Amino acid sequence: MIPGSPPSWQTPRWQDSLKKLVTQPKTLADHLGLSSSSLDPITQATQTFPLRIPLEYLQRIPTLDPEHPALKQFIPDPRELNAAEGFDRDPVGEIEKNPLPGLIHKYKGRVLLVISSSCPVHCRYCFRRHFPYGENRNNRQHWQQSLDYIRRDTSIREVIYSGGDPLSATDETLAWLTGELAAIPHLQRLRVHTRYPVVLPQRITQECLQWLAHGRLLPTVVIHCNHPDELDESVLAALTALRQRGVTLLNQSVLLKGINDRVSTLVMLSEKLHRYGVLPYYLHLLDRVAGAAHFEVSEATALALYRQLQSELPGYLLPKLVREQAGEVAKSLRY
Repeated sequence: MIPGSPPSWQTPRWQDSLKKLVTQPKTLADHLGLSSSSLDPITQATQTFPLRIPLEYLQRIPTLDPEHPALKQFIPDPRELNAAEGFDRDPVGEIEKNPLPGLIHKYKGRVLLVISSSCPVHCRYCFRRHFPYGENRNNRQHWQQSLDYIRRDTSIREVIYSGGDPLSATDETLAWLTGELAAIPHLQRLRVHTRYPVVLPQRITQECLQWLAHGRLLPTVVIHCNHPDELDESVLAALTALRQRGVTLLNQSVLLKGINDRVSTLVMLSEKLHRYGVLPYYLHLLDRVAGAAHFEVSEATALALYRQLQSELPGYLLPKLVREQAGEVAKSLRY
């Protein structure tokens, strides 16, 4: 009997898909059937944080309605320009924990590398929408500083690739960096936080799978999905390819007003993630970044929602409700 082998995951060039971005308010208005009066407010909001949505993501949403929750998280809103008390440009205290360009060291045992400033989509609630990416750009020569930092600190056991989105970097760059990290004896794990499997699943190429899943470091990919309508067959194919290579898959969501602040939505999301081979990991209270106040769900409301969620889901499908706060030694549980 010939043993079966996992099907190959062949995709068109992801770079070609990435070129088809909606970046202009007029283009977005045309796709969503918005009136011309909607253009000015959207344009105003893009002055502080540009519009960026892959066209293919738009085409995958069941209903091209600007009020659809899976779209609202990316549509610029004039409320982003309103100042709100308690909301600032560095809500989780990363600037003071940024000892080298491209390296953030907030928590014991792990460091975060800002691999790329680019992301395939701009989430309007992004906690790094004001991050000084210009001061954190790196090339291979500069990455040596981070590698030396990690070599010196033997308490570091895990490296996290983040951004922007780390998968915006080329597979050649990621393969080189991952190989350098794998040669550091005290490192054990590699974690990749990425939006690509959800918004542009073509990015999970054979080359990506090769560097991610065939090295010494144990790989975990944390996807970011907030609504069940973001998950379809193309996402399933990408996630299946990762699972078949032994990659642990987790999801983190942000609790967002008007998007996923209903028990039925969160239950559906957890159950659909599980069918796709992904365990719910974190449900974040909103990071209080300037420009995102209109997305905030109060902590009292969040706790009430979470108690209902506990009664609806088994424990392994219940994400941890957390808040990240500047200066804390870890994310804080809120229940």
